[in-house]
Amino acid sequence: MSDFTLDRFVENKSRPKPRSKFNLVRFKKITQVGVKSIFSHGLRSMLTVLGIVIGVAAVIAMLAVSEGASFEAQQQFRDLGASNILVKSVKPAEVEESTNRGFGPPQAVVYGLMHADINTIRDTIPGVSNVIASRIVKKNVWNLGISMNTDVVGTSVDYPISRNYNLRSGRFFSETEIRDHANVVVLSDEVANELFPIDNPLGQTIKIDSDYYNIVGIMESEGFSNLGQNQAGSSNSAPSRVFIPFTASKSRFGETTTRQTAGGMESETVELHEAIIQVEDQETVIEVGEIIDQILQRRHRDADYTIEIPLALLRQAEESALRDQIVAGAIAGISLLVGGIGIMNIMLASVTERTREIGIRRALGAKKRDIIAQFLVEAVILSGVGGLIGVVLGIIIPFIISIFWGMTTIVTPIAPILAFSISAMIGVVFGIYPSMRAADMDPVEALRHE
Repeated sequence: MSDFTLDRFVENKSRPKPRSKFNLVRFKKITQVGVKSIFSHGLRSMLTVLGIVIGVAAVIAMLAVSEGASFEAQQQFRDLGASNILVKSVKPAEVEESTNRGFGPPQAVVYGLMHADINTIRDTIPGVSNVIASRIVKKNVWNLGISMNTDVVGTSVDYPISRNYNLRSGRFFSETEIRDHANVVVLSDEVANELFPIDNPLGQTIKIDSDYYNIVGIMESEGFSNLGQNQAGSSNSAPSRVFIPFTASKSRFGETTTRQTAGGMESETVELHEAIIQVEDQETVIEVGEIIDQILQRRHRDADYTIEIPLALLRQAEESALRDQIVAGAIAGISLLVGGIGIMNIMLASVTERTREIGIRRALGAKKRDIIAQFLVEAVILSGVGGLIGVVLGIIIPFIISIFWGMTTIVTPIAPILAFSISAMIGVVFGIYPSMRAADMDPVEALRHE
């Protein structure tokens, strides 16, 4: 060998080998061996993956349903206005009980909010920007031979804005019409469809008692749910009601209503059925609500009113939603845990079945880290594939629930990411012990295994 050739040989031997390329090739071969092993036991691998699929899909679907329910509940309170306070007249419990049992002669019952209460709240509490008072009476409304029993709400021009109600067509009544006690009415969509199944209601009239009212507007449809007495917690729509100017309601119906009871005739006098107090600063809503309660306690002998603060209810709904999501995630996470145990079980069985293979690989020069990597790769592939399939199903299932059951479901981006990350982590965690057990085998003993 010439000196030149010898120098080239020494130079090549001393040159560092591309270690990263070598490791990449080795990892590729280990992965190929792992995939081949998985496919050689197809049914067993599929059943193992199924546990992860169900777990991941359950996590995403349950969180989507919980998120949707939370959104609906919170939206109802948002629609009532985060800066609003709702005060309602309520018949005292002792009066209601005596009326139902027919004790004593029929007599006039006086309860609820009064105009003086509203004036005191408006004039004495700083930060109150507006007070919208309403009277609500039950009446039969007529269009020719069609009638419907519904709430007739006497209110002001700001009522739809305060409740986030939108008009489908037409307009709401004006300040001039309130001042003139005008016979104008705005129908909810439900009343409009019932009384005018074919014709366009706008410009026509309906009859309430002995008076006719011109229809000037129609509210938007659907999306509402009643959260309490005479309260709509809807998304931009009104329940089965008709709306007339407050002045027209007072002059046409008065403040006293009479109805037949088991004990005879009963009269009820209620000046106002509800009031919406709008507060300028949302941060002071709860404090203003407490002040209103103190004022009404001093002015009312009986508990003939209720106060609802949508902002406080919204915060309670948010806290409740967080608890529900944690519970739902924990329940669904149990499925993932069961799937991880299934992976460990299968990997341990695989280690026992492939004892001789492990011994041959160790005898041919495979190191412990190669054996660990091989079994760990198999576990991660199983959990990863199961996680991907579970993510797809978990996104599809909420849409199916929404279509067939009409429930609101919301798949947030974090849910699939979290579920897949947990499934991959489970593959690593539950694959470590079987891979360590395989790597710790004595090559000589492994070769003797039959």
